[in-house]
Amino acid sequence: MVSSFSELPLVEPLQRALRAQDYVKPTPIQAQAIPHLLAGRDLLGVAQTGTGKTAAFALPILQRLAENRVAAGPRTARALILTPTRELAIQIGESFRAYGRFMSLRQAVVFGGVGHKPQIDAMTRGVDILVATPGRLLDLMSQGFIRLGALSIFVLDEADRMLDMGFIHDVKKVVAALPKARQSLFFSATMPPDIARLAGTILTQPVKVEVTPVSSTVEIIDQRVLHVASSNKRALLVEVLKDPAIARVLVFSRTKHGANRIAEQLAHANVRADAIHGNKSQSARQRALENFKLGRVRVLVATDIAARGIDIDGITHVINYDLPDVPESYVHRIGRTARAGASGTALTFCDAAERGMLREIERLTRRPLTVVPDHAFANVPGISAPLPGPRGRQQQRGGGHRRPGGEQHRSASGQRAHAPAPQQQRRSA
Repeated sequence: MVSSFSELPLVEPLQRALRAQDYVKPTPIQAQAIPHLLAGRDLLGVAQTGTGKTAAFALPILQRLAENRVAAGPRTARALILTPTRELAIQIGESFRAYGRFMSLRQAVVFGGVGHKPQIDAMTRGVDILVATPGRLLDLMSQGFIRLGALSIFVLDEADRMLDMGFIHDVKKVVAALPKARQSLFFSATMPPDIARLAGTILTQPVKVEVTPVSSTVEIIDQRVLHVASSNKRALLVEVLKDPAIARVLVFSRTKHGANRIAEQLAHANVRADAIHGNKSQSARQRALENFKLGRVRVLVATDIAARGIDIDGITHVINYDLPDVPESYVHRIGRTARAGASGTALTFCDAAERGMLREIERLTRRPLTVVPDHAFANVPGISAPLPGPRGRQQQRGGGHRRPGGEQHRSASGQRAHAPAPQQQRRSA
């Protein structure tokens, strides 16, 4: 196994860019994929977000384009990276700029929600690297502003999310416009039958790199479930966020309207929060992401689709305010924390109607979530729920669940704490 980037056969401009960013040791997918991609092989990568797959394909693409100095013609691209969301397209574009900073390669990023003209202008002379979302790409292709007939490298990123978002037909239209002689890369976190069939139509004798078992979760994430009545979820969220250890948190809502309501309630509770979802303008989404990345906003509330492109280090906690309808989405959600070798905590708020979804998640991940039984609004199956007492303290019904005095346990935030003696009242965070 390659132990450092210096051992990979990358040209000096790329090595210099990696040193400038303090990249020393490649991740498993980078170590396995880069040599094959430099050799021109097609690749099927089964990898979740946060495994380093962007660098795994960006570095060899930059090297191959630099070695083969064929000028891109007007309105053409030499390499295309097709990705499901605007945010992910922007972040991939930023990665290419960072890795290719010492190379004279042109690139453009094309996505919806903004004006056409800057993107049309960027394509006028042609580019070496084009990062795009399917809808806007097809729009500009239909108007004759982008031509893909001279493409040499194609990357389909997050193919399973393309399926979830209903983009598979758009993807097939794009692929139909590509030249047959090309190098193709296909990445997906999961491999359902529809995605496997799509990969078979795009790839030619591919090398398969699988760095994370399908549907597995990151082992170092501390996964906890807090059973709570639906009507108490907002109050529980405010209570949980009183813990300063929850420094940068991504909260998932099932709906756009719900995301707005959660962010508004947190703002009323003096918690700096913003929401990101499909009804927000592109500028509002980018502003929210930037504020979250820079620490101006502590909590970002997102829907599944909007959060797919969020790739921000330092997220200490993910909170599933609503359980996802699709169990695989849970894996994608919690993968936003514990990135780049850091630890992280995932908290899931589960009401009575969501317990079936919780069982599906536990079946998928093959591990039960740790129950936090004694939080302020506990509604654990088989355990009596606490009632609000004087001055906001909690009283137990009929000798409900309590821990022995002095026993150590972990709070909802995952931090080590001491439980009080049985006769004491406890207000959990």
